[in-house]
Amino acid sequence: MISFKSNINVNVILIRSWLAVVVCLAGVTFAADDYPWLAELDAGQGVKASGLRLMNLDPGLHPLEHNTGRATKLLVGVHGFGSKGYEWVYPLQTLDDENTLTFFHRWNTFQCSNNASTDMARSLGIVLASHPHIESVKIIGHSYGGLMAIGFIEHWTQEISTQVHAVAAPLAGTGNGCNNKLPRVLPPYVEVTQWRTIQALDNAFKNWPADPQVVDIPGSVVTRLPETYRGRRLGHNWSISWVAENI
Repeated sequence: MISFKSNINVNVILIRSWLAVVVCLAGVTFAADDYPWLAELDAGQGVKASGLRLMNLDPGLHPLEHNTGRATKLLVGVHGFGSKGYEWVYPLQTLDDENTLTFFHRWNTFQCSNNASTDMARSLGIVLASHPHIESVKIIGHSYGGLMAIGFIEHWTQEISTQVHAVAAPLAGTGNGCNNKLPRVLPPYVEVTQWRTIQALDNAFKNWPADPQVVDIPGSVVTRLPETYRGRRLGHNWSISWVAENI
């Protein structure tokens, strides 16, 4: 059940939301005024506060904007382990346009990714069933979220053009004991791109004995990111912004 500060706030959020995502919003536990609508997030000085608003969402698939009725594309951001959310604000705002419905998938990264992959596939199926005009799906998974997004392919049965982007993702596994399965054959409607940082410049991976981003997924496209971005070292979190500008 959705819990808000008052009945008035309940009415406000129901009016502002759309029927297809009522299920996706289940579990939200803060006031309507605090809901992290994409257009209201601050990618500048207030980016860290905006990131916390994203991470304060309960587990599940959450819409970040109102339905315009014109959308033909679906965009989903999937965060990684220990994310504070701020690294997502600029990329999602950059990738969003009037033809795109943008979502954020909040998940428990202390668990193995397979359950979250299954849940996201189920939730996206519900969204698509209510939005027959959607023609394509784009999923951006960062870090451990990239591993989850790749695992999502096994559970995705919708025959719709789908792009899965794994950004700075330890696809070789994290050593947490989880049995992460990589696709041996990609479905004909699914495209996969691996965006790999330079291991020595990525603080998440630089001390690993081997680059955990390097795996073979037949049919996938691999791009190695540059050393710098906007005059700074292109490390783990900046990778999403670089990808957002180059997709």
